[in-house]
Amino acid sequence: MLFENTIIGPIRSRRLGNSLGINLLPLKRKFCTYDCIYCECGWNKDTIENKVELPTYDDVKQQLEKRINELKAEGVVVDSFTFAGNGEPTLHPDFVRVVDLVVEMRDKHYPNAVITLLTNATQLCKPEIYDALQKLDNPVLKLDAGMEVMRNSINKPTSEKYSFEELVENLIRFGSKGIIQTLLLRGTNEGKVISNVSEEDFTEYLNLLKKIRPKYVMLYAIDRATPEKDLEKLTVDELEFYAEKIRNEGVDVKVYG
Repeated sequence: MLFENTIIGPIRSRRLGNSLGINLLPLKRKFCTYDCIYCECGWNKDTIENKVELPTYDDVKQQLEKRINELKAEGVVVDSFTFAGNGEPTLHPDFVRVVDLVVEMRDKHYPNAVITLLTNATQLCKPEIYDALQKLDNPVLKLDAGMEVMRNSINKPTSEKYSFEELVENLIRFGSKGIIQTLLLRGTNEGKVISNVSEEDFTEYLNLLKKIRPKYVMLYAIDRATPEKDLEKLTVDELEFYAEKIRNEGVDVKVYG
């Protein structure tokens, strides 16, 4: 499922309340540094075009202002301005400027709202991106595995430069200012059994959380159709079982079944 607009909703989110989405990615294709086996946007290869067309800063500003004016006229409350969409938002060349724009407009129109970013954290290595994320209320950073092999099997990085070691180092550096987002699953892909709840991988995942010490962990299961069809959705009881293991390490966790 690809989003067809730059400004989306607001949509009622199980995690964020009334969420106004900001999609800085192309409208007809996915643009991401990962090719996750569970991504609702599908496989990267299925959405490739010759040219990546991103909305300009001016486009985003104009559309966001227009939608906010409409919502205020309707008396609609926004709980979260949420950077999400068809891939990795921090790849947009004007991401830092757009963050400042959204902060300004939030403060002016919906001062009680939070600003959320859903990111795979591969761009935290760039100082300007790292600093921009410090301005957000909810920087939600993906970590789906405790070991590199499992990360690569689930998230399928598009380049070797997105090393697991560097990702972990940046997550540790970000620490309690960040929220860790983790999707738990079992299944197979390309003939390989995949499970980030195996004893070996989940133990290493817990060890990483103890080093990162995030604000809290968002633990959730598959909720929409996935490009890899042979994946199993964990039950709420299973999510709670693994959440308790996280809590036992002194890390807060919220479960979304």
